[in-house]
Amino acid sequence: MVQQKLSVGERIELSLASWGRLGEAMASYEGQDVFVLGGIPGERVTAEVVRVRRKYVAATVVEVLEPSPDRIEPPCPYYGYCTGCQWQHLDYHAQLDIKRDKVVDALERVGGLQNVSVRQTLPSPYQYGYRNHARFTVGKSGDLGFVNRETRRFVHIDHCMLMHDGINRILAQLQDRCGETTQLAVRAGRDTGDYLVQPPLKNPEISVPTGQKHYLESVAGREFRVASPSFFQVNVDQASQLIEVVRATAGLSGKEVLLDAYTGVGTFAILLAPFASQVYAIEESSAAVEDARHNSAGIENLEFLLGKTEEVLSDLPCPPDVVIVDPPRAGCQAAALEKLLELKAPKLVYVSCDPETLARDLKVLRAGSYSVVQIQPLDMFPQTQHVECVALLEYSPIDSPLILASGSPRRRELLTELGLKFEVRPSNAPEEQKEGETAEEMVERLSRDKAMIVASDSTEGFVIGADSTVVLEGRSIGKPRDESDARRMLVELRGTEHQVTTGLTVINVATGRSLTDHMTADIVMRNFTDAEMERSIASGTPMDKAGAYAVQDAEFRPATVRSGCYTNVVGLPLCRLMEMLEELGYQRPPALNSEVSGRCLGACPFSDSAENTR
Repeated sequence: MVQQKLSVGERIELSLASWGRLGEAMASYEGQDVFVLGGIPGERVTAEVVRVRRKYVAATVVEVLEPSPDRIEPPCPYYGYCTGCQWQHLDYHAQLDIKRDKVVDALERVGGLQNVSVRQTLPSPYQYGYRNHARFTVGKSGDLGFVNRETRRFVHIDHCMLMHDGINRILAQLQDRCGETTQLAVRAGRDTGDYLVQPPLKNPEISVPTGQKHYLESVAGREFRVASPSFFQVNVDQASQLIEVVRATAGLSGKEVLLDAYTGVGTFAILLAPFASQVYAIEESSAAVEDARHNSAGIENLEFLLGKTEEVLSDLPCPPDVVIVDPPRAGCQAAALEKLLELKAPKLVYVSCDPETLARDLKVLRAGSYSVVQIQPLDMFPQTQHVECVALLEYSPIDSPLILASGSPRRRELLTELGLKFEVRPSNAPEEQKEGETAEEMVERLSRDKAMIVASDSTEGFVIGADSTVVLEGRSIGKPRDESDARRMLVELRGTEHQVTTGLTVINVATGRSLTDHMTADIVMRNFTDAEMERSIASGTPMDKAGAYAVQDAEFRPATVRSGCYTNVVGLPLCRLMEMLEELGYQRPPALNSEVSGRCLGACPFSDSAENTR
């Protein structure tokens, strides 16, 4: 049967089955995935197609044939046109339940975290009129509005129900007068009466001052100076509740050393300083640190540290008892997670506005001896599919004889999937190829160096060292220095057949015995397009990987394993690892993951199959 392609403007009847990732309801129509704005799972609707993409169809509800009991009438006249709100048609109590379900789903699907205590979503004090920050697009006639996510049509907006009155008053004074720019940001403090408009505007018809570099905002009764480019919570009433949740979650008694690892303008650090003995706060933006120091006037137990989180974590004035991380939506960088694992703070409170990146990072932290105690969702963004979470993790050293001398997230994931308990102790050994050294000789030497460094500081256990490289026509290709270097590597490898070689060393610390070996797999890289390559580079995925790619990258799908061990290509040949461990006296645990061990142990007969294209 030939699949009939849908067309924009076509109307179809759909039974809505589940929620999509961006807040739409999902349905299937003649084998095509359809994402329906304004729908609720369980409903039957008539929907109009608004965009046809290669992998899915976007549509919007035009008639509800069988409504959900959770459906209400959206109060906003722009609902469905601007797409900034996804759930105005959904009862607020249902929104809270669905946001909790979304968190649970991400934890299980992305993080592999089962049976984690996820509490009920805490409601926002206000369901409308809560936002203090608006980003407007400017239309051709100088009017302000938003752009529909799917159709890309501009929608003129005279009043946004999510913004508080201060924002809407400024919008009214700017409307139809902003043709000198294409984008406009308005930030306003409801309680302070202060505001800023960026960029500066010169139109003499505009009576509102513009171009301010800062404005004053208020949270929990304290004023904060916020620079135009700096992050600040958009819902200050819920932000006050967030601070209380973080304080209670951290269990602050006034005696702890507290570290705020992504402090911004200092919100957490400043408001929690009265409940700790000493607070250190890290921020890489000098403008934000300048604001933070201004905001913290009079607080004596607070010190700001300028720099990237992953760099400053290596040189703290003293070890913290509690660490708070509130990274951007993209989550923590791999290097920052590695440093957090090395820090071994007894408690870690992770604040996140994206359940999927939270789940991804929790998976790494859990593999490094942290246990996830509980997660508290908060509704920071009513009427939208976004949800904030506060996760509590506690450091619990694993009673295990295995020590991984690597901070690689891929190697941690492989050992975790295998069901092995282990401790992570990165060696930080230099990774350089010596003159005249083959790729095989180099990875064996580096794996041995890493394992020996960690073993020298250990009294028992089995230390695992590993190092991987891509080999093209006998030349070793390591990790890229920057985006330009990643681009060069990918262009060079595109369309080639090459190898991935991993060196592996295992040391039995108690006996001093060690084994070193390497494994090689043959790789076929496809002829991906420049656009695909640029998307991969923009995602940051290539930056810590030999050859600037990951065979397991489900989005890019750059290569297949023609022959050899798949887990060797990912970074740790589980098949050979278990053989070496057992040869040195390690007792394989009965809980070893049979599915993974069946795929990766013994002969490891991988061929060019669907398994190899993950």
